[in-house]
Parts: sequence; C-alpha cells; structure tokens
Amino acid sequence: MTTSAPSSAPRIGVFDSGLGGLSVLRSIRQQLPAAQLLYVADSGHAPYGERGDDYVCARSLAIAEFLYQQGAQLLVIACNTATAAAATALRARYPDGRIVGVEPGVKPAAALSRNGRVGVMATNGTLRSERFRLLAQAHAAHLDLRLQACTGLAAAIEAGEIDAPAVHERVETHCVALRAQDVDTVVLGCTHYPFVAHHIQAAMGDTVRLIDTSDAVARRTVSLIGAPGAGSAEGPTTATPLAQLWTTGDVATLRGFVHRWLEFPCAFEALAT
Repeated sequence: MTTSAPSSAPRIGVFDSGLGGLSVLRSIRQQLPAAQLLYVADSGHAPYGERGDDYVCARSLAIAEFLYQQGAQLLVIACNTATAAAATALRARYPDGRIVGVEPGVKPAAALSRNGRVGVMATNGTLRSERFRLLAQAHAAHLDLRLQACTGLAAAIEAGEIDAPAVHERVETHCVALRAQDVDTVVLGCTHYPFVAHHIQAAMGDTVRLIDTSDAVARRTVSLIGAPGAGSAEGPTTATPLAQLWTTGDVATLRGFVHRWLEFPCAFEALAT
C-alpha cells in the first residue's frame, strides 16, 4: 500500500549528478521509513566528476533551490564531487538550512586497514579538491594513501546497465593499479560505486575491505532531522510514502535502475531545470 506522507513526516531533498545518489536514498529510506523523499538525478549534466568546480556549484545551487521549493526541510548532497565543489556555497546561500554532505570514508578506512595501505576510488573532481586534501590530512597522514581517479566509471554506471562489458572494463582498469600497490582497504569515494561493489570486490579479491559511507550519511540525516521513531518501526505501519524522483536525463533509464535496485515505491518525472 502506498500513499503520500502525512503532514508530520519529514521532507528530505536528495540530489546527485545522476543515479549514484540512489545508494544514499536507499539507506535513508531504511533508517527513515516514514520520510517523504524527494530526489533529483542530474543525469542530463553528468558526470560531475569530469566537470569544473564552477559548473558543479552552479548546478548544485539550482537543484537545491528546486528541492527547497518542493518543501524539503533537509538537503542531502548525495555526491562526493558536489559536496567538494558546492557544500560551502550551499551553506552560505541557506545559512539556516540543514545540509548533509558526502565525503570519502577515509576515517573508517584508516581504522580498518591492517597494512596501512588504503586505496581511494573517486572522481577527478573529488580527488583534486581542497576538501579532500584536508580530509586526508586529518585522518590519513599516517597512511600510505593510494588515490585512483576512476575516469569514465560513473558515466558507464550512469548508462544503467551495471553488468555491461563497459562497466567491467572500467572497473578492471582502475582496480589493477590498486592491486599492484597491495592495498588492503578501498574507499568507494563516489556514490555511483556501491552499485558495482560486487565487481570491485571481485577485481580486488575477497581479502580487501570496501568502505561505503551511505549508511553513515543516513545516520547523520536522522540525527539532524530529529524524526520521531526514525530507524525503527514502533507500532503498525499502514503505508509507505511514495518517493518523488526527478531527472534531467532519461526517465526510462532512471525508472529501470530504480526498479532493479530500490525496494520502495517511487514516482518519476522529467525535470527541465
């Protein structure tokens, strides 16, 4: 049974350069089952990781404005590149807003690594950012941090067929360098990558740990939204709120990806912003 969320349910806006942020949306739904979720996939302008910072910032500001117009009470930047390029500008534009960003899980990787060699798979935009430099300095100064700019991987996943030969080829190309450097932990530094974690795990081997921060982002969202009963079902649930999804790209691609990966009801619309 599906319905609109009750008026007391929190309205959470989430956006990404495309399909990747759906990994974060999935975790938020698990921890906030009663929330009204609003998601924008900016697939018509993807991938952000291969764009300039000014471009990504402008797109992020435009999408944030749209989501706030839809009644979002909290904004989740479900994109590492957009967080690096635009989080500061978004917080300046909306000083009273609650905004959650996404950063590569360098800190948990540092705690889990056994040999001190940690790989970070991310976009060029994330790895070149000052935000990432400060993150690595704060939590990985004692590590042998191996950075792998995964050019083309997010775009290949964005096509919607994650088991396609092009995706396998990109994964293998980027993992071979990390295997050669004997890393024992790999940070998935782009929200697209959890959808191909099974391919990355196969390419890196069973002994390598993968770090995905989607659940941590969802927990932060719960703590900021202050939703009663968040993360647990206390009493009977009669309905699951319909998540509203927009895309600046192809609606059919978004719908097909969602039907494969998400287990909650969604509505789909094209967005021209």
